[in-house]
Amino acid sequence: MNTVIKVEHLSKAYQLGQFNTGTLSQDLNRWWARVRGKEDPFLKVGERNDRSVKGTSNVVWSLKGIDLDIQEGDAVGIVGKNGAGKSTLLKILSRVTSPTEGSVKIKGRIASLLEVGTGFHPELSGRENIFLNGAILGMRRKEIERKFDEIVDFSGVERYIDTPVKRYSSGMYVRLAFAVAAHLESEILIVDEVLAVGDAEFQKKCMGKMQQVSKGEGRTVLFVSHNLNAVRQLCKTGVYLRDGELISVGTSEETVVQYLSFHQKKGLSDRYVKQAVEGKDLELTAAEITDGDGAHRNQFEISDAIIVHLTVRCERKVPSVYGYIVVKNRQEEVLIESDTNDILPNPLDMMEIGVNQYRIVIRPNTLPHGDYLLYVSFASSFSNSYNVDVPGEVLNFTVVDTLTYRGQTRRAKTSTLLQWEPTHAE
Repeated sequence: MNTVIKVEHLSKAYQLGQFNTGTLSQDLNRWWARVRGKEDPFLKVGERNDRSVKGTSNVVWSLKGIDLDIQEGDAVGIVGKNGAGKSTLLKILSRVTSPTEGSVKIKGRIASLLEVGTGFHPELSGRENIFLNGAILGMRRKEIERKFDEIVDFSGVERYIDTPVKRYSSGMYVRLAFAVAAHLESEILIVDEVLAVGDAEFQKKCMGKMQQVSKGEGRTVLFVSHNLNAVRQLCKTGVYLRDGELISVGTSEETVVQYLSFHQKKGLSDRYVKQAVEGKDLELTAAEITDGDGAHRNQFEISDAIIVHLTVRCERKVPSVYGYIVVKNRQEEVLIESDTNDILPNPLDMMEIGVNQYRIVIRPNTLPHGDYLLYVSFASSFSNSYNVDVPGEVLNFTVVDTLTYRGQTRRAKTSTLLQWEPTHAE
């Protein structure tokens, strides 16, 4: 097959803080190293882009040593957590920024959609921006006119096509920008996570168009998304970046599995089991997550019910006991919290001596796509007299949105969203 993008030893360094190196002598040292063909001493102190640790250098490598070949007609999904270097790679391929080291060879014209408003002049109308983008891609006016009606129809902004785009909403911006990028005759289409701005119907429309562009028209598509099911469905090849380094290239399915397995290993397990501790009056000894049919899972569709099963051992009756459950995202934001004191009757008031099991239902369409941590604790108004377990963060799980439905982040006392149900006691 034809290689349309060849990336060799690609690296990109950014300086944190100030934009210069600080002193004239440092700038002269860098210049003298370049003249002699030596390595830039400024970059020798660069560190990998791991945001979870405190660094000692003010230079970070957003990308480091990337080698990658992309074939004609391939649909390539690029995955990695925030800060992995995905957008930096696309910006270099789109010639928005230049690499610090290495080279990129591209065969064909590129249409890019990197962020809302990319390539648009805010003072020009939608019509004028379509012709401007086409001209930038090297197309003649007659070629653009031939595609014009199709672009406007796909975007759904016909009523505003002669309005300056600075008056467009972000959704209208993305609609028109994607329509232009997908319909003008470029050999390579690059799309970043920007499609998340659009509504569900338009996202589905975009996915269909990208499949048509790749499979039907034989054009190359590079797609960055945190929607891993979208990557699975659209892309044949997957590229996994971590902290600016290329971890693997393989099928999209293999890449997604590798990405998920690494991040799940770093975090909590999707099952929680511990031995009973002597002296505890009330204690969580096991927890797991299943779907509505009882199958053990840790990845769910937005439209799925998520069932949390808790096993609680009670050594002696604890008066005024209550349970507390919180669901947080990876940024530690609380999206759901529930206190059994808000539920009448409080299910924990009926707890028996021995093993008690509870079933907590997170109803469908409650959580948006993302990775989540589940926090559980127990308490009593007589906490000084009783030893009650406070296990904290015990489980993790993932919600995906194959249907590209986007939920809204919410934080509330959510007894309406959660159900605490005692199952049995032994």
